[in-house]
Amino acid sequence: MLKIAVLVSGGGTNLQAIIDSIADGRITDTEIKVVISNNPKAKALERAAKAGIEAVCISPKQYADRELFNDALLEAVNARGVDLIVLAGFMVVVPEKMIKAYRNRMINIHPSLIPSFCGTGYYGLHVHEAALKRGVKISGATVHFVDEGTDTGPIIMQKPVEVRPDDTPEVLQRRIMEQAEWQIMPKVIDLIAHDKVHVKDGRVFVEE
Repeated sequence: MLKIAVLVSGGGTNLQAIIDSIADGRITDTEIKVVISNNPKAKALERAAKAGIEAVCISPKQYADRELFNDALLEAVNARGVDLIVLAGFMVVVPEKMIKAYRNRMINIHPSLIPSFCGTGYYGLHVHEAALKRGVKISGATVHFVDEGTDTGPIIMQKPVEVRPDDTPEVLQRRIMEQAEWQIMPKVIDLIAHDKVHVKDGRVFVEE
């Protein structure tokens, strides 16, 4: 049984996709042990509680300095004995000590086809605004392992989505969530649960 922690800062739509996928059998042999948010008002915490999942708020504002927060975050994950950390819209810099402790056991979802429109400053609607400004015809989403860089870890899976001439950032964001993010994140988790994702020399190989 794969035990996962989901870290999220906002609405938790990707969290909901994971919860629903476990419920309907698209993800098997997997249990969400805890949902952690840095934001006490995050709707993701409500989603977790409604699904009977432990919901915890760990905010940098609760601690005297960032190092104490980093320690608390890592300790919270370690205490639940999780096998995989899932970043699903977590708007906090992940501590380097956590990245090292969970090397190739922490994944993130990004709303573009990396390496396009990724890195520092590219998050949320900013990604889609930049894509529309450049006039791209295809966007999408990427699930990747987390390393010390920003959106630089080994890519596990990507899914393209058409960009339409009349798209607004909000419309494009919704289409990418529905057609890509909510599809590939659950699929990747299920593959990891069944030991079908392997990293070799910085590249990911997936058994289908």
